[in-house]
Amino acid sequence: MLRLFLLLFIYIGCVQFSVAATTLLQGQPIVAAAQHELYLPALKGLNIGVVVNQTSHLDGQHLVDFLQAQGMNVKAIFAPEHGFRGDHDAGAHVKSAVDSKTGIKIVSIYGSNKKPATGELDELDVILFDIQDVGVRFYTYISSMHYMMEAAAQHNIKFIVLDRPNPNIAYVDGPVLDPKFRSFVGMHPIPILHGMTVGELALMIKGEGWISSADTLDLTVIPVANYTRNTPYQLPIKPSPNLPNAQSVRLYPSLCFFEATPISIGRGTDFPFQVIGFSPVPLGDFKFAPRAIKGAAMHPKFKGVEVLGLDLRQSDIKGLELGLFISAYRQLKANNLTFFEREGFMDKLAGTDTLRLAIEAGHSEERIKQSWQPALKRFNLQRAPYLLYR
Repeated sequence: MLRLFLLLFIYIGCVQFSVAATTLLQGQPIVAAAQHELYLPALKGLNIGVVVNQTSHLDGQHLVDFLQAQGMNVKAIFAPEHGFRGDHDAGAHVKSAVDSKTGIKIVSIYGSNKKPATGELDELDVILFDIQDVGVRFYTYISSMHYMMEAAAQHNIKFIVLDRPNPNIAYVDGPVLDPKFRSFVGMHPIPILHGMTVGELALMIKGEGWISSADTLDLTVIPVANYTRNTPYQLPIKPSPNLPNAQSVRLYPSLCFFEATPISIGRGTDFPFQVIGFSPVPLGDFKFAPRAIKGAAMHPKFKGVEVLGLDLRQSDIKGLELGLFISAYRQLKANNLTFFEREGFMDKLAGTDTLRLAIEAGHSEERIKQSWQPALKRFNLQRAPYLLYR
């Protein structure tokens, strides 16, 4: 049965957000990029910049290749963390260059150049954002979107978000970021699991004035068709080198905190973000030995060393689970070993120091999670006007 979504306009004060009309057909979710009839007419005759990576595909074709085939004038590719082709390790330097396939210039927006220079935007009329996110605050693609939105606003460039599903959309959990701990792995006062798509979050970033010149930004969001907050969605392409499958995406919010500790989460294995392991204190009886993997983990923890831990590939952990983290803290503490090796990074990931301090104080997971509830309630009310999917 056909269902029609009319053009959706969201007003915040006197600010208008235009969201393209979409005809919904029963079936699988249709990402915005695949609904090209909704955005191609707006791109004709314009100079286009794209913020894309390896996930920016529609019907087996990269968005950049598709746009070129349609005669669109793509002038610049802006490459976030992991690069345009998704072949850079986490935190690795992304170089500006020229794409060998298309001849289009690639501008890095990761590392020291998180926002493009004025000269890199002079030719552009519109910027198109199409990247698969995983719905976690410290996953840096939304930070790159933030800076590109701000650059677009400051240079009077249109900004179009081609929305994609959030595989963790069912969960809103974790501490809301304290502005004192703002960083590239946490830029907005939202919880670790925010339960929003990038399109919804873009509307909120503009509507809440979280970027400079927010009121001048010409923002359009093309929604996902056939999508609700209860629609299951398997990512067709891995969103980054160390999130290779659905299980790693589910476990990512809970295991990423271990990055601030000496414990391995499987970087340098075939199952990153699906195990934990340590030596000399065993965290379980599952053995693995990390190795260098080009494009994913050249210098993993315990490279070439066998560690003992837990195999979580079949676990049913979802959302944000603290039990493993608290247990590992107590095991290392009992052996007089430092757990929070990178306290500052832990606090940036959490968006606050209260989580680390609560764990050190011996608080239970239940007590810690209970402390987040008032802020989460306020966030849910704050985000409500920006939600596109029910």
